[in-house]
Amino acid sequence: MITKMTDLKIIYMGTPQFAVAPLKALIENNFNVLAVVTAPDKPAGRGKNLKASEVKVFAEQHNLKVLQPISLKDPDFIKDLKNLNANLFIIVAFRMLPKIVWEIPKFGTFNIHASLLPDYRGAAPINHVLINGEKVTGLTSFFINEEIDSGNIILKKECLIEDEDNFGTLHDKLMHMSESFVIETIKIICSENFKPIPQSKLLSGKELHLAPKITKEFCQIDFNKSSISIHNFIRGLSPYPGAYTFIEKDVMLKIFKSEYKIENQNLAKPGTIITDNKNFLIFSTVDGYIEVLDLQISGRKRMQIKEFLNGYKFNQ
Repeated sequence: MITKMTDLKIIYMGTPQFAVAPLKALIENNFNVLAVVTAPDKPAGRGKNLKASEVKVFAEQHNLKVLQPISLKDPDFIKDLKNLNANLFIIVAFRMLPKIVWEIPKFGTFNIHASLLPDYRGAAPINHVLINGEKVTGLTSFFINEEIDSGNIILKKECLIEDEDNFGTLHDKLMHMSESFVIETIKIICSENFKPIPQSKLLSGKELHLAPKITKEFCQIDFNKSSISIHNFIRGLSPYPGAYTFIEKDVMLKIFKSEYKIENQNLAKPGTIITDNKNFLIFSTVDGYIEVLDLQISGRKRMQIKEFLNGYKFNQ
C-alpha cells in the first residue's frame, strides 16, 4: 500500500481520556481529520447532568465535526460516514465496530490496543497485565476484522512495567506512547512493501491471556490467594475501579496501595485483620501478609493508613 500521508482523510473514533492523546497527535501533525465519532453524552454526578466524553470535549475545542450515534448500525449514521468520503478510520478505546462500518474506508480501519497482541485480547488489558504480574506490555496497531482484537498487525512497541506501577501509572505511560505510535503506524501503512502480519503467525503454541471487562464482583479480594498475587491484584485495579474487601459490619474497604510479605510459619487464618490501631493494618493470606498503605471506606475520602487509623478503630 503506497499513498501520500497528505492524501489521507481520517475519521477518528474514541471515547475516554486514553483516546485523546492519539487524536491530539494527529491534529498537531496536521493530519486531515474529517470527523470524530464518540459515545453519546451520559448523565453524571448527583445532578445527573449530561456529560460529554473526553474525546468530544477535545474535538470541540479544535472545531472538529462530532458524531455521537446510539447505534453504530443506524442507517443515518452509516450514510453520514460514507458522505464524509474518508479513506482511513482510526479506532482507540471505542466500541466494537460492525463490518458495515469498518469496511468503508479504502485504506482500512485500524485500532490501537494497549497490549502486545495476540496476548491480552479484550476490554481491560492494562488491568490484567498488572494483575498477572507481567514485566512487559505495550501497544499494538492492527486492522480490524470480524473477530475481536484478532486482525493483522501493523506495529507493536514494548513498554516496561515497573514494580511500582499500578493501573493509573501504566495507563498514562501507554497513553503518552500512543501519541508517536499512531503517527508511526500511519507512516508504515503509507510505506512501500508494507505487509501486515497475521496474528496466527505469532501464536507459536504459547498460552494466551485474555483481558475481559472488569466487573464489580471481580474486584473483591480473595485472601486465600498468595500475597504477591493479591498485591498485584490491588495494583492492577488502582486507582480505578479499586480492589475491595469487607471489614466490620460489612463496611467496604477499597485498597489502593499495599506491600506484601511472605511468611512460612505462624500464619493466621487468611483474611484475618492485624492492626495496632495506630500505624499499620495487615491482612493475612495463605502464605504471608498484605499491609495496607492507602485506602478508602464507603462514604469517606481516600486516606493513607495512619490518617485512617486515627479515626477508625478495630476491635481487637
